[in-house]
Amino acid sequence: QVSLAESGGGSVQVGSSLRLSCLASGYTSSRFCMGWFRQAPGKEREGVAAIASDGSTRYAASVKGRFTISRDNAKNILYLQMNSLKPEDTAMYYCAAALPASCSGGYWPRGPYWGQGTQVTVSS
Repeated sequence: QVSLAESGGGSVQVGSSLRLSCLASGYTSSRFCMGWFRQAPGKEREGVAAIASDGSTRYAASVKGRFTISRDNAKNILYLQMNSLKPEDTAMYYCAAALPASCSGGYWPRGPYWGQGTQVTVSS
């Protein structure tokens, strides 16, 4: 079993930065693909950024150039550095992990491991 716990969310002004962290515990593996997803009220969950087991990354077009995903396998932590935040980035952010067979395109985890989420609110 794997547990994921996000932290680092908060309420910030437009243009600010935040770094989200996701601590994985239990059965963890560097073979996992991992990713960040977000869901705003009334909207579907969307993939934000993903990282494969080899460290290669993928981003949603809306965050490319502003967000950076990284992982520290020694500490079992996934990060999301978010810069130049916009009001449309406001959402609950979730991290997810999966073994390779459940990684879409090798990057995007389709579960089964999800965190509880951390709220990010960006105001103008």
